[in-house]
Amino acid sequence: MKTFYKNYSLSVLLILGISIINTSCQQKTKEKQEGKNKKDSRPNIIILYADDLGYGDLSCYGATNVATPNIDKLAENGLRFTDAHSTAATCSPSRYSLLTGIYGFRKKAGILSGDAPLLISPKTPTLPSMLQKSGYKTGVVGKWHLGLGSGPLDWNKEIKPGPLEIGFDYSFLIPATGDRVPSVYVENHHVVGLDSLDPIKVDFKNPIDASPKAYENPELLRYASDRQHSEAIINGVGRIGYMSGGNNARWKDEEFPDLLTNKASAFIDRNKEQPFFLYYSFHDIHVPRLPNPRFKGATKMGPRGDAIAQMDWCVGEIVKQLEDLGIADNTLILFSSDNGPVLNDGYEDQSVELIGNHKPSGPFRGGKYSAYEAGTRMPTIAYWPNKIKKGLSNALLSQIDLYASFASLVGIKLQDGEAPDSQNLVDAWLGKSPKGRTFLVEESLVTSLRKENWKYIPPTNKKTNHWLPQKGIEGGYQNTPQLYDLENDVKELNNLAALKPELVDELKKVLKEIIN
Repeated sequence: MKTFYKNYSLSVLLILGISIINTSCQQKTKEKQEGKNKKDSRPNIIILYADDLGYGDLSCYGATNVATPNIDKLAENGLRFTDAHSTAATCSPSRYSLLTGIYGFRKKAGILSGDAPLLISPKTPTLPSMLQKSGYKTGVVGKWHLGLGSGPLDWNKEIKPGPLEIGFDYSFLIPATGDRVPSVYVENHHVVGLDSLDPIKVDFKNPIDASPKAYENPELLRYASDRQHSEAIINGVGRIGYMSGGNNARWKDEEFPDLLTNKASAFIDRNKEQPFFLYYSFHDIHVPRLPNPRFKGATKMGPRGDAIAQMDWCVGEIVKQLEDLGIADNTLILFSSDNGPVLNDGYEDQSVELIGNHKPSGPFRGGKYSAYEAGTRMPTIAYWPNKIKKGLSNALLSQIDLYASFASLVGIKLQDGEAPDSQNLVDAWLGKSPKGRTFLVEESLVTSLRKENWKYIPPTNKKTNHWLPQKGIEGGYQNTPQLYDLENDVKELNNLAALKPELVDELKKVLKEIIN
C-alpha cells in the first residue's frame, strides 16, 4: 500500500510538472507569436529614389519612347500619384528634407561640392534614426550628395561623420554625384578598395598633378563635356574637380546598376527576419550617363533613355528579391525622384538630339532648377500588396511629409522640434484619404507656394539667362509676382497675379509665415 501511494504521489507530481512545462511552453509560444505579430505590424520600408527623373519619363506616366515594365507593375498594383512633389528642384535640398523633415532653405542647402562637410548635423533627428527607435535596421545605398566629414576631408582615413552618425546602420555610397570627384565608393567609414600606397587627393580649385585634364585632352574622352565637367578624367569621362591617386578604388560607371543593386539586395537579405528601412538612391538618370552595355540600345533616345531602362531593371531586381524571400507582402515601397528632368546637363550624350517626341516633364513646364511645376512634381508610386488599394491619387503631397507619416505608421510619437516641417499624411500616402496638403512649398532659386491648385511664384532678380536656356529649361524666374491656376493652366502660361491681387497677398503672407 505504501508503495502504491508513493507511486501515486510521484505520478501526480509528474503530471503537475508536465502541466507546468506545457503551460510555460504555451505562454512562451503565445509571447513569441505576439512578438511576431507585433513585428509583422511594422512593415519593411524601402524608398527607391531616382535622380533627375521627370514626371513624363515613365511609361506608366505616359512615356512611349521608353518602356518601364517593372515600375509600371508597381503602379498597376499600387497607388500612382499625380500631384506628389520633391521639396526642391535640385538634389541636395530634396534629400536633406526627405531625411530630416526640414525645408532645405532653413539650412541654406544648395547643390553641394564633392568635398562638402556633412549637411545633416549628427544632433538632428532623422528619418532613419526615428525608425531605429522602433527596432528597424536601416541602410542607405547609392548616391549620397549630403556631404561627409566635418571639415577638410582626408579620403585615406576614417570618413566620419556620415550616414552612420545620423541613423543608418549600413551605408554604401557614391559620395556626391557621378560627375564629381572623388570617383570612388565609400562603405560605412572607408573608401572601398583603397591602396594605402596610392593615396587619394582631391581639389576643386587647382590641378593636383600632371595627369591629363579633360579641358586639355578632349581626344581622351568618350564624349565631350562643358568646361565645368572637364577637369579630372575618370573612366574616359571629364568630371568636376581634380583627383589623383586611388586608382584601384576608382569606379566604372557601367558597374553602378549591378554593384549598387547587389549591395541593396545584400542588406535586405541580412535583415529579412526583422523590420528594415532601405533608402536606395539610384545614380540614374543623372549625368554622366554610361549605361551597362546590356542596356545600350534599349531605347532610341541614347544614353538617357537607356539609363531609364537600366533603372527600371534595378527596381525589378529589388521587387523580385522581396517576392523570393516571401516578404513582399510586408514591405512598403515608395518610388519617386529627387527633382525634375534635364537633358544636356554638361555632357554631349545626344540627349537633346535623340529626344524625338518624348516629353520628360510630361504636361508640365520647366524641369530641374526650375520654379515651374516640372521642377518638383515627381512620378511617385506607393506599393504595399494587400495594404494599399491600387488606383490613382490626386492628393497634394510632399516628400518632406514621409518622415511624420512613417512615424505614425510605426507608432512613433515625434518629439517637440523633430521634423518641424513634416506633416502626418499617412492616410493619403496609403490611399485611405484623398486629402493631402492645403499649402505646399516648392524650392528652387526662389521659394514658391501652392495652395491647392493655385501656384504663387514670388518675384526675383536672380539671373539665369546665362545657363538655363542652354539646358533647354524654362526657369520661371521673373521680377514680378506670378500666379497660376493649375486646374485650368497646367503649363503655367497665364499669369493671373494682376487680376487676383488679394490671393497674391494671401499666398505671399502664408509663404512669409512658413519661411519665418
